[in-house]
Amino acid sequence: MSTGSGDLSQFSMLDLFRMEADGQTQILTDGLLSMERGGGGDAATTEAMMRAAHSIKGAAAIVGLDVVVQLAHAMEDAFIAVQHGQLQLTPARIDALLAGVDLILQFSTLDEAGLPAWLEQHGARIGAAMDSIAGIARIQSAPVLEAYSAPVAPAAPLAAPLVSAPAPEEAAPQRVQGASKTAQNFDRLLALASESRINAHQMHPFIAQLQRFKRNQASLFQALEQLHEAVMRGGDQALIEQSALTGQKAHPLKQFMLEHMADIESYERRLLGVSKNLVDEVLTLRMRPFRDGVQAFPRMVRDLARSLGKEAQLLIEGEETLVDRDILARIESPLNHMLRNAVDHGMETQAERIAAGKPALGTIVLEARHRAGMLSIEIRDDGRGVDIERIRHQVVERKMASAAMAQAMSQPELIEFLFLPAFSLKEIASAISGRGVGLDIVHQTIREQNGTVRIESTAGVGFHTFITLPLTQSIVRALVLDVQGEAYAIPIVKVERVLKVPQSEIHTLENKQFFDFGGEHLGLVSAAQVLELGQIGSGAGELPVVVIGAAQRRYALVVDTIRGEQSLAVQALDPIFGKMRDISAAALLDDGAPVLILDVPDLLLSIDKLLHEGGLHQLGARGGPEKRKVKRILVVDDSLTVREMERKLLQGRGFQVDIAIDGIDGWNVVRSGDYDLLITDVDMPRMDGIELVGLVKKDIHLYKLPVMIVSYKDRPEDRARGMSAGADYYLTKGSFHDETLLNAVFDLIGEAGL
Repeated sequence: MSTGSGDLSQFSMLDLFRMEADGQTQILTDGLLSMERGGGGDAATTEAMMRAAHSIKGAAAIVGLDVVVQLAHAMEDAFIAVQHGQLQLTPARIDALLAGVDLILQFSTLDEAGLPAWLEQHGARIGAAMDSIAGIARIQSAPVLEAYSAPVAPAAPLAAPLVSAPAPEEAAPQRVQGASKTAQNFDRLLALASESRINAHQMHPFIAQLQRFKRNQASLFQALEQLHEAVMRGGDQALIEQSALTGQKAHPLKQFMLEHMADIESYERRLLGVSKNLVDEVLTLRMRPFRDGVQAFPRMVRDLARSLGKEAQLLIEGEETLVDRDILARIESPLNHMLRNAVDHGMETQAERIAAGKPALGTIVLEARHRAGMLSIEIRDDGRGVDIERIRHQVVERKMASAAMAQAMSQPELIEFLFLPAFSLKEIASAISGRGVGLDIVHQTIREQNGTVRIESTAGVGFHTFITLPLTQSIVRALVLDVQGEAYAIPIVKVERVLKVPQSEIHTLENKQFFDFGGEHLGLVSAAQVLELGQIGSGAGELPVVVIGAAQRRYALVVDTIRGEQSLAVQALDPIFGKMRDISAAALLDDGAPVLILDVPDLLLSIDKLLHEGGLHQLGARGGPEKRKVKRILVVDDSLTVREMERKLLQGRGFQVDIAIDGIDGWNVVRSGDYDLLITDVDMPRMDGIELVGLVKKDIHLYKLPVMIVSYKDRPEDRARGMSAGADYYLTKGSFHDETLLNAVFDLIGEAGL
């Protein structure tokens, strides 16, 4: 616990004891885990633990916690015995000492009023722990807790550490209020620092005006000189003297401007430097070492592994890496999930590891680094890794894909299923895992922090997780753009590409427009329509586009203009507004103008809704209808492999082929284009092929469109279901080859040319 000040007079003696216990117990925990990993530890580690126990004993004596005094004294004696070479700390003895550390932490959370009742309730467990610690160094155990409990039976060695008791209810609100007040003070300080930076930037237009004045002044002086020369040529002595006097009086004005312009520009540079340093220093106050958020994890990994009959250690690298305190608090739960999964799913038992030629002690590494202006966190272990075939089996068993589709999926595609809710490889749920809750929460939490998470696995070698996050949520690097004359910002980490799309490359259909983006048909969406700001005007030339989203949910957002990148001090919206759709926060631009920061996940949902409703605005100048030269086919299939195979076959025979990724996407596309044939799968997410065929055949404009079903299902009842829905042809994927598909297409619509 840190007070953030040198003045401790505001704290009671019990508060000071809590501070002491918090720091010293961490020294004890780190030291014991280090000794266990190193097979004994060094003299410096033992000395530090002995002094920590001694400090706790002294602090407990001052506040009258006699039980803690006896406990710390027994631990101190044990460490002295280790120092003298009289004692070797085995894993079982370390278990007992760690249980003592837990007890000290529990005592530090209790207030004086609740202490007697808690001691009476847990007297037997406390006595057992203390007797075990006293017995480690063969020290006679003194009578314990006589004032609080009945005599304690001789203790057996502890099988597992005690579970930390929760802090008293009345203490939590105080901590929450203190943290809330600190956060409010920081937000106010950051707002003032940001305002200082904005004021510094506002010097720039003022200096620009002075530069224009300087140029006008120079023109005036040049005119005076020309006038003086003309007067000289005229020979009028009185005018010559008056002209010379005017020039002499004007000269100091010119010199004044030259000197003070330099001073003002120097002042601007100093002001900008000071304001930038002020913002940086305020942000530094917000930063905390990575170790502050993960110091409990090595103990957790060690205890969890032992409870599962395994041996594992956690090594933390990059402990001094600075992280925003809010991000540090919010990623604690995701990291906890990942580490528990690594122990439960990935780590083998000692016998299994030895049989596989691995060290008996499993190792998990948690690393934090700054890379390319971002916080990079990696978790890697040397366990068994993920069984890709088990994922494939689960995908089929849960009917997320057909057997053939699952077989065609690559390892990265299959690993992505681990991020889905309720997806687990554990056959039996336990208190640790198997309920399908974990990686989906990790994925969601990281995305909420404008971060990304990626996992890799090698069977028999281990599991590797890559997490990338912004260094801070207080300052965001954003792309500033204009929509209908209003400034908006998108976090740079959410922008995939920025480009301009020539109107000649835009394919305009009835309700949907797209362009070719690296071989992919990328849909164009008006930012003005998504934000409900009206309809963007059509213009000539190129459309400014911001590409957002990923994989199948990638869209090109059309805006008015793109200003460029700026670092923005994020300011939360007033709670009175609640959660505003498509907006995450606000900020001030360098010129002091307000700007709203867009919530990209919300934007993607809004775009999906517009696509589903089929009401997208048209973008750019629309030309007359093009004369169609070839027949057009729409292929709808959620399998990338199947889609590409069918597209290549049909394009090879001269057909124009568009693709859709599922039933909903197919329904939107088929209504927006003039197609000669629809080819669809049956098993697809959101809307299956049978539903799609039914909608097509009921539509007054589409009911004549030929429809072919291509499915893995080849039972007679499946074929009958497809034909009764209105399909004109039913082809099974398991039997067709190149000519079979093409022959079926020729039967329905003929050759590609009209």
